[in-house]
Amino acid sequence: MVLELLDGQSIAAVANFGDDIKADKKYAKYSPWHYVNFPADKKYTEVTPSPEGDLIQGIQECERIIKDENSSREDKVFYLKMLIHLVGDLHQPMHVGRLEDKGGNDIELKWFGKNTNLHRLWDTNLIDDYQMSYTELAVDYPKITKEDKKQIQVGTIYDWVEESQDLANELYGSVTAGEKLGYAYRFKYMDTVRDQLQKGGLRLAKVLNGLF
Repeated sequence: MVLELLDGQSIAAVANFGDDIKADKKYAKYSPWHYVNFPADKKYTEVTPSPEGDLIQGIQECERIIKDENSSREDKVFYLKMLIHLVGDLHQPMHVGRLEDKGGNDIELKWFGKNTNLHRLWDTNLIDDYQMSYTELAVDYPKITKEDKKQIQVGTIYDWVEESQDLANELYGSVTAGEKLGYAYRFKYMDTVRDQLQKGGLRLAKVLNGLF
């Protein structure tokens, strides 16, 4: 059913859809769906959801439309592509960052001598080493045991957002504003990047299996 809605395209091929449409202003209302910012000492379920929407609300709305038998095929295709992208975003820790610094965007850094920030470091710089998206890398990740897979897939999006927030809190403490980063930081955190990619891919599979 998934491949049918994607017209034969792979999940990896549509993984960047949510970012690709940002260039078109008619999709501006979906921008808040790419992240969720809430206090480091709070759980998502303890705060009032943003009236503009957020990452969790976006995932839930995608699921609702895909499951609705009255939804048009066009809508199901659109929201399936968005869902694939958003589950990937959920596992990029700086998409679950702090409101006061826009998820790390205001924390300026140097990456191999070039200007960047904490959000971009985790969203782009570390991933660019592989020339693949979060979802593409997740699909390409080495196989694991059934027991490990089952353990990774435990929980719901509420558990997974807390997990990503915990990681984000660690990453905030891993740098200081203006710091020059390079090989040492990449070596320290590349396994973490790959772990997040794997979790994103396996949990996306769980979400899709629940819908189809």
